[in-house]
Amino acid sequence: MPNFVDVTYQQTGKSLDIDDLGMREMQRRAFEERNAQYLLLKAPPASGKSRALMFLGLDKLFNQGIKKVVVAVPERSIGGSFDRTKLTEYGFFADWDYNEDYNLCTPGGDDKKVRAFRTFIEDKSQSILICTHATLRFAFNQLDVSVFNNTLLAIDEFHHVSAAIENKLGEVLNKVMSKTNCHIIAMTGSYFRGDNIPVLLPEDEMKFTPVTYNYYEQLNGYKYLKSLGIGYHFYQGKYLSAIKEVLDTDQKTIVHIPNVNAGESTKLKHDEVDTILDFIGTIEKQDSETGVIHVKREDGKIIKVADLVNDNPKDRDKIVNYLRKIKDVDDIDIIIALGMAKEGFDWPYCEHALTIGYRGSLTEIIQIIGRATRDSENKSHSQFTNLIAQPDVSDSEVKLSVNNMLKAITASLLMEQVLAPHVNFKTKTNGGEPVDPGTIEIGGFKEPSSKKVRQILESDLNDLKATILQDDQMIKAIPGNMDPEVINQVLIPKIIQTKYPELTKEEIEEVRQHVLVDSVIKNGEIKEVGDKRFVRMADKFINIDELHIDLIDKVNPFQKAFEVLSKNVTTRLLKVISETIESQKIIMTDEEAVILYKKIGEFINKYNREPKLNSNDPLERRMAEAVVFLKNKKRNKSN
Repeated sequence: MPNFVDVTYQQTGKSLDIDDLGMREMQRRAFEERNAQYLLLKAPPASGKSRALMFLGLDKLFNQGIKKVVVAVPERSIGGSFDRTKLTEYGFFADWDYNEDYNLCTPGGDDKKVRAFRTFIEDKSQSILICTHATLRFAFNQLDVSVFNNTLLAIDEFHHVSAAIENKLGEVLNKVMSKTNCHIIAMTGSYFRGDNIPVLLPEDEMKFTPVTYNYYEQLNGYKYLKSLGIGYHFYQGKYLSAIKEVLDTDQKTIVHIPNVNAGESTKLKHDEVDTILDFIGTIEKQDSETGVIHVKREDGKIIKVADLVNDNPKDRDKIVNYLRKIKDVDDIDIIIALGMAKEGFDWPYCEHALTIGYRGSLTEIIQIIGRATRDSENKSHSQFTNLIAQPDVSDSEVKLSVNNMLKAITASLLMEQVLAPHVNFKTKTNGGEPVDPGTIEIGGFKEPSSKKVRQILESDLNDLKATILQDDQMIKAIPGNMDPEVINQVLIPKIIQTKYPELTKEEIEEVRQHVLVDSVIKNGEIKEVGDKRFVRMADKFINIDELHIDLIDKVNPFQKAFEVLSKNVTTRLLKVISETIESQKIIMTDEEAVILYKKIGEFINKYNREPKLNSNDPLERRMAEAVVFLKNKKRNKSN
C-alpha cells in the first residue's frame, strides 16, 4: 500500500543554525519569553526542548531570583537529555551543571529518591535536581507546598498531566500554582491526550504564555532529512506472518510490538521478539556487557539488535545504558520495544518507525514518528509504518477492528495537517493590496475577533483538530455515512463548544471556519496552472481565488480518508464497514434533520421518490432516516 502521507522539505538548515549564545531557532523563540512565570513550550521531538529548558532555567537562577530548579521527566531513560552540559563553550553565560547526587533518574527505590529530594530542598549549596514524574509526586506528598516558593518546576512531556481529579501530577501542578510563587515551564511535543481529558483547566491554561514551534518549521529547517512518509499496511491473520513485508533490515528501525492487552498481540511478547529475531537471521551471540544481540543475516551481514521488551531489570539497564551512549551509525541496527523508546528517546540514525497495532493516542503516534525524524547524515528519508489488522468479515470482533482501522486513518489525516506548512487565511475583499503566497483569501470568512480566538488558532489548532478527529461521532462519519454540512455545521461546532465552553457563539463560528478551511486546504491537492492555483475539493478543482466559505462548508473534511478506504479495501469489506457503523445507530439531532430536509426535497425532485432505508448509498439511507425522524416529530407534535 502506498504512503497515505508523503511530505518533502526544503533542507534550509534554519532550524539547526546556532546563534552567538549557542541557541537554535526554537530555543531563541523560547528564550524571548524567559520572564514569563508560566511558560508552555510546544515543539516537536528533536527541536531542542531539553536545552531550551537549560537556557531558561539558568537565566531564572542567575537573573530572576529563582533559587532551585526541579526538572521532572516521565521515565528514567529520558533523564539523560538533561545531563550536565558546557553551554559556555557556545557563548552562553553559564553551564548547566549539578551535583550527580541530585540526578535521581538512576536505578534504586522510591524511598531513597524521596529522601534525596528532601535533602536537595534543604541543601542551600545546590540548585538543580533531575527526577521522574513519580519521584516528584511522592516527594510532594511528604513536603509542605511552601518549599516550592522561589523554585522553577519544569515538567517534561507535559501531556502526562491532566485536569482529572485522579491525576496526581495534575494535582501537584494545581496546588503549586495556587499556593506558591513557583515558576513553571511545561514542555511537550504533543499537547493533546489520548483520553480527551483536558491537560489543564481553561482558567489555569490562560495563565501560561505559549511558545509554539511546529513540525513543519522543524523539518523544513533540517540539513539532511528531506522527506517523510506515513503509511499503513493492512494484514489478516497474525501480524508475525506479515511483518516480513514491511521490515527492511537494511534500514535503522525501531519496531514497537503491540501491548499484551491489544487484539494484535499473541499475549506472548518474548516469543514475538524471538520470532522477529528468527526472521532477521540466526543469532550468533549476545554481548554480555552491553546486551546487544548479534544476528547473522542470510547474506552474512551481522545485524545488531536491542531487545527492550525483556523486562528483567539487570538486562534492561544494561541495554538502555548502551543505547544512551550510542555515537556511531553502526552501533545498533534494530531496536525491538513495547512500552519504551517513545518519548524523549534519542537515536538520530533511526530511519523507520514500524509500529504494530492500532495506537489509541495521537500523542503516542506523534512521539513514535518523532523517533525517526531526527536529522542525520545517514538518511534523507524517514518512514513511519503502522501495521494494523484489516477487519475480517467473519470475525466477531469486526466492530472493534473497524473502529481501529478508521481511527488509524483519521490519525494520518491529522498528521498530514501537522506536517504541512502554515497557511494564513483572511477575508476576501474587493481590490486592495495583493496577498503574499502564504495567505489565501476566502469570501465570507470570519477572522478572529478576540485574543482568546487568536490564541486558539495560533497555538492550539492541531490540538483542537485532534479532539475533533478523535470524537466517536466524527469517526463514524468517515465511510461517507454523514452529510458534509452536518459534519461541518453541527458536529464540529458542538465539539468546539465542549472544549472551549467560555467562547461566545460568534467566537465558536470563527474557530469552526478556521478549523474547516485549514483542514480542507491542507488535505486537498493543490495544482498550479499558469499563474493560477487550484485546490481539489471533493470531485473537482476550484480556483483558489474563487473560494468561499459556503463552498467549503459543502466539502467532507474526511474526503481523503474515504478515498483511501475505497481504494485499499474490497467492496465487500467497505460494505461491512458501512454496516458496522450503521449498526451503531447515530441519534439524529434537530440540527441535522433541518440540514437534510432541503436535500430530501432535492432528492425527491430529482428521482421522483423518497430516499430508501435499504439503499446502498449511506447518504441516501441517512436522508431516509431523516424522513422517519421528521414524520415522528410531526406525529408527536400532533399528539
